[in-house]
Amino acid sequence: MLFYFTGTGNSLYVAKHINEEPISIPQIMKREKLKFKDDSIGIVSPVYGHEVPPMVKDFLKKATFDTEYFYMVLTYGNRHGGAAELADNLCKECGITASYINIIVMVDNWLPSFDMNEQILLDKKVDEHIAEIVEDIKNKKHMISKVTDTDREAHQQFLGNMSKMPADAWQHLLKVGDKCIGCGICTKVCPSGSIKVENGKAVHIPGNCQTCLACAHACPQKAIGLTIPEKNPDARYRNEYIELKEIIEANNQNV
Repeated sequence: MLFYFTGTGNSLYVAKHINEEPISIPQIMKREKLKFKDDSIGIVSPVYGHEVPPMVKDFLKKATFDTEYFYMVLTYGNRHGGAAELADNLCKECGITASYINIIVMVDNWLPSFDMNEQILLDKKVDEHIAEIVEDIKNKKHMISKVTDTDREAHQQFLGNMSKMPADAWQHLLKVGDKCIGCGICTKVCPSGSIKVENGKAVHIPGNCQTCLACAHACPQKAIGLTIPEKNPDARYRNEYIELKEIIEANNQNV
């Protein structure tokens, strides 16, 4: 049994290599009872600011996992900031004993810092790393990815920067421009139902936004941008092996 969260397809791509039928966290969260039992249970998730998205945290806190082997695979793009250790600490807070937590570097889709056209040209050995992880999980290897003091310092630096910003800063990161034609794709790829179409134009609703940027990356008109400068406003990304309909099936809250 494997659960995943995805914004632009990276984590779904990894999840599909591990399990043929991974389960979407945004969809499973709609259930009243979150009790699961299996020989092994895993989570594949991106990390934002070195930690799993709020919805994944909420899932781990609310769900009950009856398994002898609980694992997590975390996708990141530039620096992980000790993501494995942070995830392990989260598991402990939730009463979960993690047997295996690993990280995998992929295309970084954080638009303020990275040009998607440049990112997709980098060879990050993704498939090789996935194959290693799949073998580890198949053999039920016990391991938490190593974290250095430099990694921890990177996270502390991030927290320091965040402390200088309003607590809800990321809730106001997105903006809808005049190019919007009201197609509604953004509403379908949003895992938290934070976008709706009103009077023929998309409207972002702050409060529960996961800051996954799925809406910005999926908008065919590139009408959704950020309230802060982007590295390349004309470049967007979706994992080349994941179709738009798969992102919609994973995240659509309007079904």
